[in-house]
Amino acid sequence: MLGKRVKFGLWALVVLVLSACYRPQVQPAVQFPLSFAATPMPTVTPRDPTVPLTPTPLVPRQAPSALTVYHTVAYGETLTGIAQTYGTTVEALLALNGIANADQLAVGQRLQITQAVSDVGPEYRLIPDSELVYGPAYADFDIEAVTAAYPGWFNEYSEELDGRLHSASEIVEKVALQYSVGPRVLLTLLELRSGWLTNPDPSPQARLYPLGYEREYWEGLYLQLGWVASALNAGFYGWHTESLWTLQLANGEYVQLAPTLNAGTVGVQCALTAGLDAETWHALLNPATPDGFSAVYRSLFGDPFYYAIEPLLPPGDAPELALPWPVGETWYLTGGPHGGWDAGSAWAAVDFVPDGDQLGCYQSRAWVTAVAPGTILYSDDGLVLQTLEDGRFLGAGWLMIYMHVAREGRVSVGAVVDTGDRIGHPSCEGGVSSGTHLHFARRYNGVWIAADNPQWPLILDGWRAASSGTPYNGTLTRDGQVRTACQCREPSNAIQHTGSP
Repeated sequence: MLGKRVKFGLWALVVLVLSACYRPQVQPAVQFPLSFAATPMPTVTPRDPTVPLTPTPLVPRQAPSALTVYHTVAYGETLTGIAQTYGTTVEALLALNGIANADQLAVGQRLQITQAVSDVGPEYRLIPDSELVYGPAYADFDIEAVTAAYPGWFNEYSEELDGRLHSASEIVEKVALQYSVGPRVLLTLLELRSGWLTNPDPSPQARLYPLGYEREYWEGLYLQLGWVASALNAGFYGWHTESLWTLQLANGEYVQLAPTLNAGTVGVQCALTAGLDAETWHALLNPATPDGFSAVYRSLFGDPFYYAIEPLLPPGDAPELALPWPVGETWYLTGGPHGGWDAGSAWAAVDFVPDGDQLGCYQSRAWVTAVAPGTILYSDDGLVLQTLEDGRFLGAGWLMIYMHVAREGRVSVGAVVDTGDRIGHPSCEGGVSSGTHLHFARRYNGVWIAADNPQWPLILDGWRAASSGTPYNGTLTRDGQVRTACQCREPSNAIQHTGSP
C-alpha cells in the first residue's frame, strides 16, 4: 500500500540509442483543424451568472458510414499491442487483414481495423474547450491555495519525483504544465474517482490508483494524473481532427460519440473510461447525477462555463522562427511530427540531435538556441518554456517548448532572450529519452499546435515540417530540399543552419 510518501522511478526502456522520445502505441492523429475562429487573444472576463449561458453553436459532425480505421505499423509495434490499443483481438486483425503469422509485421504496413459499436454516448456539454487546456482561463488559478481548504488525503500526500519530494498540489501543477491540461478538470476527476480532496481516509485502492487506471507500474498520483491528462488530450485533439469516433469502456465495448459535442467534453468522456461499465459511465456524465462529473465540478469551482474563453487559437500566421541551434552548425532531424507531451497531445513536436559520433545519453557540448525573441517562464527538469508575448503566464499566447535541456548551463527563469541566444545543452534530462536530443514544440493559449498544421505550420528558417501519417516519421522541406527523419546522422537528415533563406 502507498503511504504518504512515494518514490517514483522509471522502468527501463530498450529502444534505439540515437534519439528519441518514447513512442507509445496510440491511435493515429492528424493536424489540428481550422475550426476555431481567428480573432485577437481574449482576456478572462467573468460571466454574469444572472444571464443564461448560450454556448457557441456547434456544427454536428457526420460520422463515417462504417467505423473502420487504418493503422500504419511503426517501428517496434506488435500485433498484440495494436490490438490492445484499438480494443480488438489479434485473431480479428489476422482474419481481417489476411495475415498468416502474427510475428511478421512490416514497418509501414497498413492494417484495417473495424470497431463494432454497441451504444451512443450522451450529448451533454460538460465544459468549454478553454477549461480542458492550460490556457488563459487559469492565469489566476492557485492550485495550492484552492486545495488547502479541503480536509482530504490530498493535503497529506507527497511523492518523490526526480529526487525531490513534491506535494499533491505541486504534482497537479506539474502535470497541468507538462501536458497542458486544465487543473480544475484534473482536480474534479480526482475527487470524482477517489474523493482525495474531501476524504481524509480513502481506501487503499483509491490511494494506489486515484484516477481509476489500475495497471501494474501505474501506482501513485503523478502517473495516474499523467494517464488521465493524456486521455483528456486524446479526446480533445482526436475530436477536432475527426480521428476519434468511438471510446472503449472497461468491458471492451465501444461507444460512439454523439455528433453534437465539443472537444472539451469529449476529453472528459475519454478520461472517464478507465474501469467503468457503460451504465456507470453514462451516469457520471449526466449533469443530473448528484455525484457525477458536473455535480462534483460545480461543488468545487462553480459553473465551468463561467470561465469560458472563445476562441482559443491565434489570429493570422504563426510567428517566424529560427532553427534552434547556432548559425553554421549542422544538426540532424531524428523525429518527425509526434506528440508534444505523451501520446494524447497533438503532433506538435520534432526532434533534433547535434553533430558528432556519440550515441546514447550524454550532455552535449552543443548549444540549443532561442528560435525567437521572448522571455523564459520555466526552466527545470529538462524543460524550458519561452513565451513570445509580453505577459507572464505561460498559458497565454505563443509558447515555445524546449525539452531535454541539461541543468548545467540552462537559461534561468526571467531571462529575456533574443533569437539565437543560448538556451542550454541537449541531453536526456526530463521526460523519457533513449538518447541525447532536443524535443521542440509549440503551444498557443495552452493548445498544442501540430507541426504540420496547414494554417500555423512549423517553419524553422524556411524548413517546413510535414508528417508521414505515423508518429516520428516525417520531413522538413526548404526550396525543394527534403530532409527525412531518421534514427541516424546521414546527409538525408542533415540540416545546416545557414540563416534565414
